[in-house]
This record gives sequence, C-alpha cells and structure tokens, in this order.
Amino acid sequence: MSESSAPLGLIAGSKSLPLLFAQEARREGRRLVAVAFEGETSPELAPLVDEIVWLRVGQLGKMIAAFTERGVHECVMLGQIAPSNLFNLRPDLRAMGMLFRLKEKNAHTLFGAIADELQKDGVTLIEPLRWLKPWMPSAGYAVGPKLTEEQREDVCFGLRIAKEVSRLDIGQSVVVKRGTVLAVEGFEGTDACLERGGKLAGKDGGAVAVKVAKAGHDLRFDLPCVGPKTVEVCAAHGVAVLAVEADRTLLLDQPELEALAGRRKLSVTTTALSAD
Repeated sequence: MSESSAPLGLIAGSKSLPLLFAQEARREGRRLVAVAFEGETSPELAPLVDEIVWLRVGQLGKMIAAFTERGVHECVMLGQIAPSNLFNLRPDLRAMGMLFRLKEKNAHTLFGAIADELQKDGVTLIEPLRWLKPWMPSAGYAVGPKLTEEQREDVCFGLRIAKEVSRLDIGQSVVVKRGTVLAVEGFEGTDACLERGGKLAGKDGGAVAVKVAKAGHDLRFDLPCVGPKTVEVCAAHGVAVLAVEADRTLLLDQPELEALAGRRKLSVTTTALSAD
C-alpha cells in the first residue's frame, strides 16, 4: 500500500490545530481516521476526515483498536486535553496498566507512554511537522508595534528563563517585565499564566510573554502553539509583547491572529537563543 493510499490516524484534542492538520493532510489526498474525545474535540472535525470515532478520555484500548481495525499504521497526536480531564479520567484496563508503570506523570511521560502502547500494536506515532511547517514562523517574524529596546531586552531575558523552566518540565511560558519574572506557567496552562503575569505588571501593563519549546522536545506531541485567543488574553490583561520561539511554534488561524494583534496593538514576534 502506497503512503498516499494508506489511512493516516489522528488523535484529536481540543482547539483548532486538529482541524488545520486535517485540512492540510486532505490536500494530499490522505484518508484520515480520527479518534475524538467527548467534551474536548471540536465537532467541526467530523466533515474534515473520512471516519471519526468518539471516545472518553482514558479509553486507551478502544483508541488503539479504532486504528488497528481500520488498517492504520501511522498516526499523529494534536490538540489539547484539559488538565482536569487527565486527572478525572476513568481509565480502562490498558490505560490503568500504563499509568501504574509511570513513576512520573507529566505531558512528556504520559504521551510518550501512549506512543509506546500504540507501537505495541503496530501503530507508529509520527511528527506532524511536514504538514504544519508553513504555519511555524521563522526568525524575523513580527507584527504589531515595533519593540522598544527595553522590550527586546525582556524578550531575551524571558527566553532564557522559559528555556530553563521548560527544561525542568514545569511549563513552556513565562511573563516578565523590566528583568523581573512575574509569572511562570504551571499546571494551569498558558492563558492563566498570561492573565496572572499581566495583572502583576501593574496598571500600566507592559508585560512581555515568552513561549518556547523544551530542548530536545518530542515533536510527536504537545507542539507549542498560539492563536487569536492567546492574543486576546494578552491584550486584555496588560501583556504588550508575545514572543514565540522561531521555527518551533505554530501560529493558529494566522490571518485572524495578525489582524487582531494589529487592532489590539500587541506585538507578536519570534525569538531564538542566538538573539541573546
């Protein structure tokens, strides 16, 4: 069976990233089999794929069977699952066994363990980058107001802090202002971190947010991404600059994001370690 005729699996979490991937993959004529999660995955995915199987979070055995029964040998994992659902899930026997074997339970270990379980049944979790690379801006990308010298210094400072925080598996985002760390992303997620950090910047705002990928990050899952909602959260809570790591961060709904950044006078830019 050629690659173009082989079915491709999609493990679809929430938000628009699974939709974007499905549109790009279908342009190649790929047959798509999606596993979607009740209360998480957008119903808008259904018409973009050939088959969709709805499950609860935690039904690992049924998820794998959905692929193997349909001849899927490769799949991608995209979109988010609410952290609360990861802790409130009702795991099936296969998921219970997987969780029991894990000494640490974070995004890297959980998704890595799912990849291992898929592989046991002949389904390989692959990187989705070949379909999504056009939506990952390179160095020099910038929209919105031009950064001041102080903001550029904060971007470089925030990049160093965010890289260290991500190395420790705490989070991927930080909010800084004038060389001071205001907020570090933890279990609550990026948006809550931005809101907290923006408020701590004071009534004048002016905070700088930086989002990165972990060094050695497994790009098969948990790709860093921002979208219009991220821009809106920043603008609403005193964050003036949103810097993302060049060639490692997806911009979702990019035309809408750029238009919104212009209206809200928010600077969105890319950064890299070489910028230090």
